[in-house]
Amino acid sequence: MAKAILYLEDGTAFEGQAISSDGESAGEIVFNTAMTGYQEILTDPSYAGQIVVMTYPLIGNYGINNEDVESDHIYVKGFVVKEFCRHHSNYRATKSLIDYLQENKILAIEGVDTRALTRHLRVRGAMKGIISTADFDSKSLARKLAALPSMEGSDWVKEVTTSKKYVWNDVPKRDTRYEIRDTKYRVAAIDCGMKRNILRILESLGCAVHVFPADATVKDINAIHPDGLFISNGPGDPAAVTSVIETVRQCVGKLPIFGICLGHQILGLALGGKTYKLKFGHHGANHPVKDLLGNRIGITSQNHGFCVDIASLSPSDVEMVDMNLNDKTLEGMRHKRFPVLSFQHHPEAAPGPRDAQYLFKYFIEMMQRHQDTRSQSHP
Repeated sequence: MAKAILYLEDGTAFEGQAISSDGESAGEIVFNTAMTGYQEILTDPSYAGQIVVMTYPLIGNYGINNEDVESDHIYVKGFVVKEFCRHHSNYRATKSLIDYLQENKILAIEGVDTRALTRHLRVRGAMKGIISTADFDSKSLARKLAALPSMEGSDWVKEVTTSKKYVWNDVPKRDTRYEIRDTKYRVAAIDCGMKRNILRILESLGCAVHVFPADATVKDINAIHPDGLFISNGPGDPAAVTSVIETVRQCVGKLPIFGICLGHQILGLALGGKTYKLKFGHHGANHPVKDLLGNRIGITSQNHGFCVDIASLSPSDVEMVDMNLNDKTLEGMRHKRFPVLSFQHHPEAAPGPRDAQYLFKYFIEMMQRHQDTRSQSHP
C-alpha cells in the first residue's frame, strides 16, 4: 500500500495508506456518523465536492451489492476510514468495498485516527482538505487548497443533475423492495442530485415521476400538467442555485410543492428566507428530530452543510413543523396558506432509519386535495 497524507487547510495533517488509487483529490472534509450505509453514502450526489470521513472504525463488512446504489456514479472526492474490512460477508454482496473503490478510481485512505479527525472538525468546523500519495510538502498542499473554491457560493447542482428529462416509470426496475401501486399522481421532480430511493418511494405511492434537469423552466414543468412539484436533495450552496430558486418561486401557490434537503433550502430561499453554513454540518443516520405537529420524535438520516434560517421567514406565512434536537435548527416547515411542505432530513432513509418515511404521505395528501379542487372547479 502506498503512503498517503490527508492535509487540511488549517495545516493539520494525518498520515495513512492509500487503498484504492494513487494521485490527489481535494474537497471539503465532512464526517458521517452512520455505522453502515457506506454504499448509499458513496453514491449520494449530495456528497459531490466532498471528502467523507466515516466515524465508525471498521468499514466494508458486508461488501457491495447491486441494489443499494443511489445514483449512477460515486460522487465523493475521497473516502477516509480507520480500517477497511478485507473479508466481507453478506448474501447479497457481489464484490468488496475496496474493489468497488478501485474500479471507480476513488482515492481512499485508511489508518487515519478518524476519532481525532472528527473531534478536530467538530471544534474547528468543516474545511477544505486534500488526499495525496504524490505530494507530501505542506507548503505545496496548502497552495493547492488555497486555489480550491469554497463550498459557500459554489453551484454543485449543475455537476450532478440529469442532462435531460426522463420518466422514472420508464427506467428498467432494479429494485423489488417496493410494491408498485396504480398510478394516480403525476409529479414533476427537479433533479438537484436526487437519490433513487426517493423515486422508488414516490412510485410505490402511486406517482408517475417526471424528472427534470435543474435548468427546467416553469413552462417545461407546466407542459406535463403535474399534480405536484418535488424538489430533490443535492450538493453545494443552495443560494448559488439561482435558476431553481426562481422556478420554484413562480410555482408557489400554483402547485403542491414538497422539498427534501437542498430542496427544502431552495424552498426557504424561494419564500424570501435566507440560508447559512453550519459549522460542521449534519451527516449521519442517528439525528433526533421532533415532529412539532404530531408531538413525536424520530431518528433521521441527514446530509447537509447549510440550513434555512427560520427567523428570516415571515411567521405569518411559514411555520416550523420539525426541529433538530441536537442544535434546535429548522428541520421542517410548511406554508400557512399554500400547499408547500419541506424537510431538511431524509425521510427516504438509505442509509438509515425509516422513522420519517410517513412524510411522503403528506405530499400525497396535498396532491389529492389539489386534484379534488380542480375537479370541483371543472366538473
